[in-house]
Amino acid sequence: MRKLAVVGYLSIFVLIGVLVYAQQDKSKRPSPPGTATVTFADGKTVTVDYSRPKIHDPKTGQMRHVGNEVAPYDKVWRTGANEATTFVTDADVMVGDLHVPAGKYTMYSIPGQSEWTIIINKQTGQWGTIYDEKQDLGRTKVKAGKTSSSVEQFTISFDKANGKKTNMNFEWENTKVSVPVMEH
Repeated sequence: MRKLAVVGYLSIFVLIGVLVYAQQDKSKRPSPPGTATVTFADGKTVTVDYSRPKIHDPKTGQMRHVGNEVAPYDKVWRTGANEATTFVTDADVMVGDLHVPAGKYTMYSIPGQSEWTIIINKQTGQWGTIYDEKQDLGRTKVKAGKTSSSVEQFTISFDKANGKKTNMNFEWENTKVSVPVMEH
């Protein structure tokens, strides 16, 4: 009887270890991690860490659409998947018309058909769906456009910096949003 209890406890311990490892190996998630970084002429950087969901549902293979099943219009979205998307800058920057002091933040957005609201939030380290509007540093609005071809996996990228200026781009399905970022 005691042997059976030991085997049972050992099995539970191994299962917990496997689950913890699976959570630590983020590359094996349906929405794996991504990083976008830009370096300005003076060496200062902006880095965005996020997770990259796909348009096709990983479980069912069904097509989902930006504005509907994913990144729903007019609702706060975590700008990715899994943990909250981080926005880290070692320089004071302007994100659109919003002044963002050097530091670490969370980035959310409110997608819209023709315009997106980009939210820089002071709360960090939380799961992506935990949003506290009282922690907003501020918001800025930018135009939404179309990609030249469909983008399966959500992607954040930066254009090459032109001195102290760049664009932070979000592309997914047929949507492209370019957010001006300028060192202040």
